[in-house]
Amino acid sequence: MPTPSRVVVVPQQQGEPLQVLDLTLPDPGPHEVVVKQYASGVCHSQLHTIHSPRPVAQILGHESTGEVTAVGSAVTGLAVGDTVMVTWVPKDAAQAARPGTGVTLDLPDGTQANTRSVFTWATHTIADEMFVVKVPSGIDREVTAIIGCAVITGAGAVLHTAGVQPGDSVAVFGVGGVGLSAVAAARKCGADPIIAVDLVDDKLDFAKRFGATVGINASEVDPIAAIRDLTRREGVYDILREPVAGVDFAFDCIGVPVTMRQISEVVRAGEFGRTRGGVAVLVGVPMTPLELDSRFMLLGERTYRASLGGSCSPGEDLPRFLQWHADGDLDLDALVTQRYGIDQINEAVEDLERGRIAGRSILVFD
Repeated sequence: MPTPSRVVVVPQQQGEPLQVLDLTLPDPGPHEVVVKQYASGVCHSQLHTIHSPRPVAQILGHESTGEVTAVGSAVTGLAVGDTVMVTWVPKDAAQAARPGTGVTLDLPDGTQANTRSVFTWATHTIADEMFVVKVPSGIDREVTAIIGCAVITGAGAVLHTAGVQPGDSVAVFGVGGVGLSAVAAARKCGADPIIAVDLVDDKLDFAKRFGATVGINASEVDPIAAIRDLTRREGVYDILREPVAGVDFAFDCIGVPVTMRQISEVVRAGEFGRTRGGVAVLVGVPMTPLELDSRFMLLGERTYRASLGGSCSPGEDLPRFLQWHADGDLDLDALVTQRYGIDQINEAVEDLERGRIAGRSILVFD
């Protein structure tokens, strides 16, 4: 039977406040499930949708925890009563092979709102089973909601996209929720040093709780010069016979032009004739083109790589990161720094835009 839900809707007209509407979710299709939600992350990438032109109203959010209340006729591995996480990345290769569907909801004024994949800023959601992962019933219902995006994006970039190994040097640009997850994963992988780069001293201090060994305030010093000074390798030379300096891996968890360029300039050159250079990994969602110094990249045999969803397979990685949390390797209680009710969604978005969120914020549903 149809399910009533309170849903955050981004109006089609730009500049209007987000609305919380009483809507009705349809019965699930063959591969769909309905989830009563406990909590949802509030992701910075959703600001791009809020501030971009759109043909129709939008429904947002892509990480949550909840309980299955209905399943479609072809759903496998999920049942009513299961505790689950909703994410935006297909949970395994078999599910990803299906085309999947987005969701369109009817609004009270006769128009519609839609999403290409999932929406979690709602008391109840309906989603393709490919985005829903069964997890143990005893998990923390609130702080674990951010694993489905913030954690898989940041930690997954370190673990999977880059493949950081013990002793590798790492720099993370932007230590919000995604960046802090990257820092925590770098510590778990045994990286050293782990250099956090941001514009606010308080955020750099906070990053040390998650494993950062050095903090660089890019509003006060040139982070490129500072990182090179920290990572010079005496007796190791590049093609120009200059001492090699720079990190093995640099992660941009912001996605603005300056940081996209900076990560390419802080990764080390290869030792000519012996090793390849470092790897710059773009994690944050970019909204502009990127121009690189191609000669610099070539002569150092450096690599620039993109990471989408941390190259994760949620069916395997969500349980992995839950275990990290249980073992004390990923402090989600510290990472979630602000909670809001659904009717505070505009306040939550404003706080996010103005940089008031130290880690990650969540919506908590009754």
